[in-house]
Amino acid sequence: MKKKKQDEEKKNPLHKEYGLVSNLKWVFTAIQKHDVTLLALIALSVVCAPFMRYLWTFLSKFIIDLITGKSNTESLITLMLMFTGIQVAVCMLETLSSNEWYRFIFVRFQLILEKNAKVMSVDFRCLEDPDYMDCYQKASNAHGGNSDGIEGLMRYSLMFLRSLSVMVVGIVILGTLNVWIMFGIVVLAAVNFTGRNAANKWGKAHIWDPLAKWWRRSEYMKREVTDFTFAKEVRLFGLRGWLTEKYRELQKERLNAQIKNERLWFGVAVASSIITAGVQLFVYIYLIYAVSHGDVTIGNFTLYVASSTTMFGCLNEVLGGIADLFQKSRQVDDFRSFMDFEGDEGSDGGAELPELDSYEFEFRNVSFRYPKAEKYALENLSLKIRAGERLAVVGLNGAGKTTFIKLLLRLYEPNGGEILLNGVNIKEYDKKSYYRAFSPVFQDVELFAFPLAENVSMKSPENTDKAKAERCVIAAGMGDKLKELPDGISTEILKVIHDDGVDLSGGEKQKLALARALYKNAPVVVLDEPTAALDALAESKLYSDFDKLIGGKTAVYISHRLSSTQFCNNVAMFKDGHLEEFGTHDELMKRGGTYSEMFRIQAQYYVSDNENSLTEAAANV
Repeated sequence: MKKKKQDEEKKNPLHKEYGLVSNLKWVFTAIQKHDVTLLALIALSVVCAPFMRYLWTFLSKFIIDLITGKSNTESLITLMLMFTGIQVAVCMLETLSSNEWYRFIFVRFQLILEKNAKVMSVDFRCLEDPDYMDCYQKASNAHGGNSDGIEGLMRYSLMFLRSLSVMVVGIVILGTLNVWIMFGIVVLAAVNFTGRNAANKWGKAHIWDPLAKWWRRSEYMKREVTDFTFAKEVRLFGLRGWLTEKYRELQKERLNAQIKNERLWFGVAVASSIITAGVQLFVYIYLIYAVSHGDVTIGNFTLYVASSTTMFGCLNEVLGGIADLFQKSRQVDDFRSFMDFEGDEGSDGGAELPELDSYEFEFRNVSFRYPKAEKYALENLSLKIRAGERLAVVGLNGAGKTTFIKLLLRLYEPNGGEILLNGVNIKEYDKKSYYRAFSPVFQDVELFAFPLAENVSMKSPENTDKAKAERCVIAAGMGDKLKELPDGISTEILKVIHDDGVDLSGGEKQKLALARALYKNAPVVVLDEPTAALDALAESKLYSDFDKLIGGKTAVYISHRLSSTQFCNNVAMFKDGHLEEFGTHDELMKRGGTYSEMFRIQAQYYVSDNENSLTEAAANV
């Protein structure tokens, strides 16, 4: 079994099998960590369960024995009062212990928070790895509802322990009748359990696990049809019918899996019903025979019939509960596999990045290929970014510009070569510490449902300097927009949480990203095509103004347009994953290579557009 687990983990390093005992220990440790009172309620519920199931069965036996023994009315009343008192006390305790249901949900929510923190701390490369995202999806499925995975294992553990306590009392009762009857009941219940467990295991492996990709695709389709981001395209391009059909086709896979699952469990239910009916028939025949021969009293007949039904039901619940526990445990395997994945960006043992007087970077024969890609995104790249230098990185789409930035920011590690910071390999530094050296501005700017000030500072409210955030917003060119906002720098952004939240245009989002970079005030600024939503002239002006704001910081400007190159110290021209040309703007223009050709082509359109604008203006005078 151990070897089989090891083989499975070799095939899929993102999945581990911890085993039921380990997962139960893990779950109860989580309960103890997040809500220790829940443990006491579970224990109380387990103690109360046999009283609730057998109390009135014993009362019936004693009443019948008293009646057939011609006891007086006073004895019957005393017996009734005694049992009623016990029932009231047990019911009160049972009601108290029943408060565990919302506590299970609370513990599950705490573990969801831990999972969310985990996914926000893993290496960036993991988020572009479909195998890792499948692992994440399975972990999400493990906390999808009250009966799934984590909470399911907690709830089913309680049901199992309750049934176990009832079963133990039932075994004691029926043990006084006939040991062989007990043995037969246990054997049939074991057969029933074996079938349920096999069905659970087969269903997870052949029905639910293969749906991990379906869950990812389904969530994506839900976003496409409901997310405001896609709303304009859906309407203007008439995508409603097409998307509806794609969604319908996607749901067929889920429906087929559900049909297969229902058929599986229909067969299990039929077999279980036949076994249960057989047990009850066997017990009735034996007891009728025993009563007719005077071996069992009428009162004990009532006790044994009721107890055998209760006990067999609980024995099935216990053994079936074991199968259910194994099923939930397999889902907890998915959750723990994700949580134990060693891809965390936490402290990696590197040194803290010191505050340096200057920051100089050098790429030495750096090569990088994305996971599962056949072609290198960058190959044998060597260049140096000197302290305080402005470097323009240009090239057509797919040339390797963004990959270069991901490597510089250490979102990815190179497959070959090394990247040095002031002569030290950047791997020597703690990754989080290294991140603090950069103020990045990306092309795709994401807004958060925070006030504008926190969207600029990217810090909690108590750690945000609103005055500084306002200055950065104005410096980034959003002064006029700031005046329009109802609450100024405290205006809520997006309508996700606040109905009166404000959205920003594409150009405003990119100016907000520049404000973030100014606020962070890191020694190295990286702009990865943040002005794509602006026209070429506006882009050139914004780059020029921003360049003045950052003073003597080291800066890397990336664009497929060449408006930023003339005020930069050097230009790095990328093509097909290689550094095609490197030098100043004037040097590359004199060289007459790829850069010169691209610049002349783009300049032609800028001049043409400018002349057209002047002609139109003259015509309107």
